[in-house]
Amino acid sequence: MSITFDRSLVTGNELIDTQHRELISRVNKLAEECVPGTEKRTAVGTLDFLLDYTDYHFSEEEALQKKNGYPKLSAHRREHEKFKRAVEELRIMLEEEEGPSEAFVEAVRKNVEEWLQNHIMTWDKEVAGYGEKETDGL
Repeated sequence: MSITFDRSLVTGNELIDTQHRELISRVNKLAEECVPGTEKRTAVGTLDFLLDYTDYHFSEEEALQKKNGYPKLSAHRREHEKFKRAVEELRIMLEEEEGPSEAFVEAVRKNVEEWLQNHIMTWDKEVAGYGEKETDGL
């Protein structure tokens, strides 16, 4: 399974949408490269690559929320922390195995792909809409 950046994931905020495209590209790369039988080193590198961009994106998104006075910043930040923990748990799971297993691949699908799509369609669209309302008069 992979994520396709389509209309359902467009927030309307150019910065957020550009970063989501990159984040989705990295998630898809993880899904492609982390199939059972893949060398552990390749999977770890791809997971680290995703973690680095996730930190960058979440920081940028939270800074935008703070700038716009988004009232649910704390709750949104907690959602980001849940994702980071899930990816860290995948890293631990991978370290304990010879390489990606069926269980690992399923965890990537559920804890990364599904989470990201749901997060964008709910939390991030709300943030982008709030920012637009707040800046329309500027």
